[in-house]
Amino acid sequence: MSATVDFAPLRDYLEATDLDGYCIDADASDSDQRYVSGFTAPDPYQTVVTPDGVHLLVSGLEYGRAKTEAAADSVTRRSEYDYRKLVAEHGPYEAKSRLIAAFLEDHGVDSLAVPRNFPTGTADGLREQGLSVTVEPEGLVEDVRSTKDEWELEQIRATQRANEAAMATAEELIATADVADDGSLVHDGEVLTSERVKTEIEVTLLRHGCGLDDTIVACAADGADPHDRGSGPLEVDELIVIDIFPRDKETGYFGDMTRTFARGDPGDEARRRYEVTEEAYEAALEAVEAGVTGEAVHDVACDVIEDAGYETLRSDPSTETGFIHSTGHGVGLDIHEQPSVAPSGGELEPGHVISIEPGIYDPAVGGVRIEDLIAVTEDGYENLTDYRVGLEPSSE
Repeated sequence: MSATVDFAPLRDYLEATDLDGYCIDADASDSDQRYVSGFTAPDPYQTVVTPDGVHLLVSGLEYGRAKTEAAADSVTRRSEYDYRKLVAEHGPYEAKSRLIAAFLEDHGVDSLAVPRNFPTGTADGLREQGLSVTVEPEGLVEDVRSTKDEWELEQIRATQRANEAAMATAEELIATADVADDGSLVHDGEVLTSERVKTEIEVTLLRHGCGLDDTIVACAADGADPHDRGSGPLEVDELIVIDIFPRDKETGYFGDMTRTFARGDPGDEARRRYEVTEEAYEAALEAVEAGVTGEAVHDVACDVIEDAGYETLRSDPSTETGFIHSTGHGVGLDIHEQPSVAPSGGELEPGHVISIEPGIYDPAVGGVRIEDLIAVTEDGYENLTDYRVGLEPSSE
């Protein structure tokens, strides 16, 4: 199965602009391509949405699988247009242009809209073949993708369950470590490093059918940079930020969660920052419901942090400490997608999946961030994250 795609916004756009079709030229690492086609392939293929259906153009290598798996009304292979002969006569660049032009012509497309990241070479080549190519500036497919159906929500829940297992692995390593004379944490006779914890996180995710390119295990001053991946020994009495954002290998849907731990006593100021961050996280969660803007939710988090005496980018756009990022972002086939829970964030709708992740940062103290992944509902939210919030790590 795959998501139920609402093509109405695309077809409304085509009608309003008097265009014949909407074309994507990309491999399945492009989330719009994967979403619209319902198909994955490692090499670029073409998908066109017209008033009468969704049509794919693929290589012979992918044809059989596309016929079975793709969410398309028709699948055509390149050989039907004598692609090898086109390459021999015109070279690969012009051959591709002629191939796609012929495919589009067969589906009644003389003028087409394309996404903002459509390859320039393909667009120029199609124009040379006499087609009209218009870049649509609104990100229509990403906007459609932002509202998840129940099947998509279930995939994200599953990824988040894997995420929780990985976080439990990391937390247990920290909770059960010994403390060396120099203050570093030691597990099974070896220094417990950021790298070692990340490896155990990755192994746990693989066992749950998920993977990730990177994750964050950042101790002390490293954690004061929200995107510092962290490195080296983990230490007692220091804040440790763990941010895990895996992707299911089969479905492609992401999860996202952050917790901050401290083995030992990080000090009164660190504990206060944790309490304020937790208060901002809870206040932002309670502010979420359909019809509220992402900007309003972000403002609630900023209010709590500013009232506690810490800077935010709202109170001081040049600050390098305090709350120095937005409150959240959409999560789905991309780890960062629409909608935004930020100063420019628009209206939240049922089915939006967003992170809520306020934080407070200062290299002199370390970083604190708490993040859950939630789905917006008519009257509030469903928390897709089932993991305790607490500064002291636990092995239970």
